[in-house]
Amino acid sequence: MALTQRLEFRQSQSLVMTPQLMQAIKLLQLSNLDLTTFVEEELERNPLLERANDEAPAGEAPAEAGQYSDGEESGGQGDGQGDDGFGGGDAFEPGQEEWMSKDLGTRAEIEQTLDTGLDNVFSEEPAEAAARNAQDAAPTTYTEWGGGASGDEDYNLEAFVAAELTLSDHLAEQLSVAFTAPAQRMIGQYLIDLVDEAGYLPGDLGQAAERLGATQADVEGVLAVLQKFDPPGVCARNLSECLAIQLRELDRYDPAMQALVEHLDLLAKRDIVALRKICGVDDEDIADMIGEIRRLNPKPGMKFGSARLQTMVPDVYVRPGPDGGWHVELNSDTLPRVLVNQTYYSELSKKIGKDGDKSYFTDALQNATWLVRALDQRARTILKVATEIVRQQDGFFTHGVAHLRPLNLKAVADAIQMHESTVSRVTANKYMATNRGTFELKYFFTASIASADGGEAHSAEAVRHHIKQLIDSEEPAAILSDDTIVERLRASGIDIARRTVAKYREAMRIPSSVQRRRDKQSALGNVLTTALSDRSRNTEPA
Repeated sequence: MALTQRLEFRQSQSLVMTPQLMQAIKLLQLSNLDLTTFVEEELERNPLLERANDEAPAGEAPAEAGQYSDGEESGGQGDGQGDDGFGGGDAFEPGQEEWMSKDLGTRAEIEQTLDTGLDNVFSEEPAEAAARNAQDAAPTTYTEWGGGASGDEDYNLEAFVAAELTLSDHLAEQLSVAFTAPAQRMIGQYLIDLVDEAGYLPGDLGQAAERLGATQADVEGVLAVLQKFDPPGVCARNLSECLAIQLRELDRYDPAMQALVEHLDLLAKRDIVALRKICGVDDEDIADMIGEIRRLNPKPGMKFGSARLQTMVPDVYVRPGPDGGWHVELNSDTLPRVLVNQTYYSELSKKIGKDGDKSYFTDALQNATWLVRALDQRARTILKVATEIVRQQDGFFTHGVAHLRPLNLKAVADAIQMHESTVSRVTANKYMATNRGTFELKYFFTASIASADGGEAHSAEAVRHHIKQLIDSEEPAAILSDDTIVERLRASGIDIARRTVAKYREAMRIPSSVQRRRDKQSALGNVLTTALSDRSRNTEPA
């Protein structure tokens, strides 16, 4: 086979991931809070970007003030001057040079000119009068009362709000009073730094002694004092210890209560019979002891300041339309509005002479234009996906969760002629406010469960809702097992396995049938005991 050289032309298409395209893809999956942060960073970085709702530039106010000052100066130097030395026109007060240069004459001449005595005009020294007026006058701004603002226009109500006291600060204040030795304060501060927001310490404090170079006995001694701090139950290493500290504070930690606290697992299972044997008490005493346990605070540190929760803001609103359909609209409050300042770029283009500066502003204009287009395309894509979701899940908006249909990303992507990955990015971290509550867009995408009679498949979320309804309506004497739930679902036309029912039940944090039977029988017994005690009190002779 001979080797030859030849020229060939080939035409092919390929997708190149430019920085602008990567940025547009990134914007799709950002939440409204992350998008606002990103746009703020771009506004600081790019001089050609500006907010669409910006007010008038701040430089206009000083310009008006400057014109007003010039008017005063021009008024103070009026053209017309009277023979008596006072300016004509609007200028009433004489200038400083006029007072210094004009001979006012003797006292008699001045009194004759003013048509009154000098004692009536200048009854006291101006400095003394001004000082007394300033002393008698009440403060007019909150700065004079001791505030930190520079004027009325800077009035800030938050300056009066006290800082929120945190659990760490509250414990540190008590630590400075409880210990005087520096070594004990150091150990105590180290342990306070380990306390979580619920008020608990880690279970193993062996590493604390090693890092501090102290003995385990020293750490335990400081911990015993910390556990007496306010709030009661703080600095505990587990729930039993937290409850025991609070019971000691109430002087209720007797041997029977100690046995109950040490067997909280039985209390969680509501195994009252076993608890009564372990504690050695009767039914009435065990009920009172459980009532005391319930009145304690399992998380004593939660009443102090903690991290603020961010309010969820919906990206899309769905409202009933006048024609019986649904009206879908974007939440304009979550959409950053930015514009490209073309005027500023035109002025700079005429004045910039260096090639490097021209290249910088050209890139800035290109990035600003691309960002505006990317934000607009993001809004359009979200609206398109949300509209298709509402169309596909019309039964949910009309009748509720039981009518939620199975839906996947491919069905929405094919309907709006987009890729599945694009729909996945759009539905991430986005929320929809409906007449039935606010839901994440991914909530409407559920797996399908086959129908028992070969009909239309059922949504997994609808099946979970059906299971919850069956369990909520069960009687204490007839608790439904997982097998019974499977039979009832199949009778309703839902083909489902027992392990799937157990998985859905555990995902909804619903206990097993054995635990539910024990809980409901215990609750029923408490109700009967209360009713009998009330009846006995009513029948007692007066």
